[in-house]
Amino acid sequence: MTIKVQTLGVLCLVVTLGCAAAQGNEDAEKAAVEAADQWLEYVDGGDWAKSYSEAAEYFRSAVTKEQWTQQISAVRSPLGKVTSREVKKATYTKSLPGAPDGDYVVIQTKASFENKASAVETITPMLDKDGEWHVSGYLIK
Repeated sequence: MTIKVQTLGVLCLVVTLGCAAAQGNEDAEKAAVEAADQWLEYVDGGDWAKSYSEAAEYFRSAVTKEQWTQQISAVRSPLGKVTSREVKKATYTKSLPGAPDGDYVVIQTKASFENKASAVETITPMLDKDGEWHVSGYLIK
């Protein structure tokens, strides 16, 4: 009887910790999506400089403001204005290929633009050194 009670107690602890971890991931995903939405407002508005300054430190260490401005302008300007965007998936992870371990949320949206009816955006915020979520990657397909 004692063994069963202890086993049940350990099982309850494991389930509780698992639920707490899942809730932590949900909170991280929600915060990261909010940060990505704010950042996308700069990109959608063509404020490339602001999108750069609000990006993650890791992002800014990998590309200069001039490089970012050239790249994002070349990709986004031809698409025209965003007509719709919906988050399809947000996944918390500690590891991404080619990036240092940390706290990341990979967000995929289904987006429509004036000149492109259907696109998939991948926005990857990370928990930065300042304790806030900042975008560390952006891709449109």
